[in-house]
Amino acid sequence: FDVENGASPGRSPLDGGASPSAGLVLQNLPQRRESFLYRSDSDFEMSPKSMSRNSSIASESFVAYLRGRIAVILAEAESDGILRGFSLGGRSGGGLTISSSPSLLSGMSAPSERTVPDDEVGGGGLEASRDKLPRTLSTSVLRIKHRSSFWEKFWEQRTKRDIHGEDLIVTPFAQILASLRSVRNNFLSLTNVPPPKSRRSSAAAGGTTPQPRNLAPGDDAYMKLAIETMEELDWCLDQLETIQTHRSVSDMASLKFKRMLNKELSHFSESSKSGNQISEYICSTFLDVNKRTTASSFLQQDSCLLGCSAKPRVSKKKERPRHGSNTMSQISGVKKPLCHTNSFTGEKVPKYGVETLHEDDLGKMLIEIDRWGIDIFRIGDLSNNRPLTAVAYAAFQSRDLLKTFLIPPKTFITFMMTLEDHYVKDNPFHNSMHAADVTQSTHVLLNTPALESVFTPLEITAALFAATIHDVDHPGLTNQFLINSSSELALMYNDESVLENHHLAVAFKLLQNEGCDIFVNLGKKQRQTLRKMVIDMVLSTDMSKHMSLLADLKTMVETKKVAGSGVLLLDNYTDRIQVLENLVHCADLSNPTKPLSLYRRWVDLLMEEFFQQGDREREQNLDISPMCDRHSATIEKSQVGFIDYIVHPLWETWADLVHPDAQDILDTLEENRDWYQSMIPPSPPPAELREQAEAEEDEGD
Repeated sequence: FDVENGASPGRSPLDGGASPSAGLVLQNLPQRRESFLYRSDSDFEMSPKSMSRNSSIASESFVAYLRGRIAVILAEAESDGILRGFSLGGRSGGGLTISSSPSLLSGMSAPSERTVPDDEVGGGGLEASRDKLPRTLSTSVLRIKHRSSFWEKFWEQRTKRDIHGEDLIVTPFAQILASLRSVRNNFLSLTNVPPPKSRRSSAAAGGTTPQPRNLAPGDDAYMKLAIETMEELDWCLDQLETIQTHRSVSDMASLKFKRMLNKELSHFSESSKSGNQISEYICSTFLDVNKRTTASSFLQQDSCLLGCSAKPRVSKKKERPRHGSNTMSQISGVKKPLCHTNSFTGEKVPKYGVETLHEDDLGKMLIEIDRWGIDIFRIGDLSNNRPLTAVAYAAFQSRDLLKTFLIPPKTFITFMMTLEDHYVKDNPFHNSMHAADVTQSTHVLLNTPALESVFTPLEITAALFAATIHDVDHPGLTNQFLINSSSELALMYNDESVLENHHLAVAFKLLQNEGCDIFVNLGKKQRQTLRKMVIDMVLSTDMSKHMSLLADLKTMVETKKVAGSGVLLLDNYTDRIQVLENLVHCADLSNPTKPLSLYRRWVDLLMEEFFQQGDREREQNLDISPMCDRHSATIEKSQVGFIDYIVHPLWETWADLVHPDAQDILDTLEENRDWYQSMIPPSPPPAELREQAEAEEDEGD
């Protein structure tokens, strides 16, 4: 695959023999717990029908059953004069006007009144289920199934085999496409013209385009469909008219997701003092609030930009920039300059890349390098504290990448050991153990069956290399701390992805060390391509880019699904690097998806690193960053919020892409979330809270 020129000539992306640029087949998904992305967002009005019409909602039998249940509920309510779930409006046009009750659908879609004909409400069976429920109604019903005993009982009775899942469309651009497809289908039915044999008809061949119905002009059904089509088209035009020309379609989704997360965090922060601190941490870490990527009205909604009720943080004392002996033109670490000595001087290459007294035991562990959830800490112990070198060597060897790109094993080990030496061993979390974990996780994700033969050896090499270097020379401090303290690195990189730019600079500088250039035998074009991919992937590990990455991937997946082909071609650099960026980002946020014992150990290490930063901030009379105060941080609740608002939406989207390959990972994630939820200490009763507050006030006096 050529970055500049796209796919190689004469090779189809879907040609099985061509493989490296093969497409990804997108699957329908089973029902499971959904992230906040699937809740309603009043700032983005949904089209009345297109989502359900162009989605595989549960199953046809479920829709038929649902219609029957609605008819029974409405009949009982009408006879009693009371409607618990719906308000009954007057009849118009032979239909029944239904609007959702705020009490039943609180926090869910609140559709404007829609007209559902009598024959659709009461009719059961397959024919009635073909015309899907109005988008807003179907969304609301599916959202409340976990809040209602009726729905819980219903879903318990359904077997997994019966549930085909729902591909609800949540990204704005994909929703517009879905609506336009609905308009096109309606037009065919209204005009009875045969579908033209064009690119459009062939592209939609894999979709759900219905057969045109024979409708006579003037009939009720004809007029109803015409009105619905105009409503749908008007909605599309409204959305298109509000698109700002300088925004990409992914920016539209990113803005929407940020608004939705803002709402979620607003409620979360109001729940308790710890909830506010956790919300502030999520805002400051995972949302790029310093860049003007959102509308000014959005930025003015809350005092802390995105849902935190706390006042803006102002430093009590600004630390002056430290001027060391290094000039700004040099690549220097926060704690030490680059060293130019090789870390490996042996003549014989160790079997597993590292010299250790536990070679046999290490070999047994590395045999399982393809398994998700391997004990990376054990590998660290057995490899003489060189887990990154051991894991990287095993991954490259298992893929024959050393032979493919003529990398001498000694050169590879020399570079990896030099790289590992530049990971700060004193960091509790951001050390070579974390780099080894992310590298091994990247290796496993690249082995995902859905991605088989999709990426070229050069792209795989770039992804693994990016994982190995992505946190080299990390100081154990956050980007925001470096910016707030006017550190040399923040000045050098203009406050933009400070650490990520530094990791890249250090890594590529190390390649220039004598005996360290593992890419010496790559051609000029290959080397340029690899460097570009590595830069893109490492920059994507900046957590403030999380929401943009998520929006990019979800928009790409949903747009392809709505297009009807169900195949993600990945026939250009942008789409391919987008998947790779998200893959490495998933690996970097994979701790909550690992076995609980490993996850808890990672949490302890990360929190200790946070606390050390908080201690440093306290010593320098700076405001302590969210979740960095060892005296007030609530670890269990923070992990629940971290999973609910960051990790689960990301892995949910990745699982959509590679379905069904990541279902076990999602299961583990949900189990770990439930465990941390169960470990949250119960809130003290109001009386105790008052006594606690009074005691704190007395201490202050």
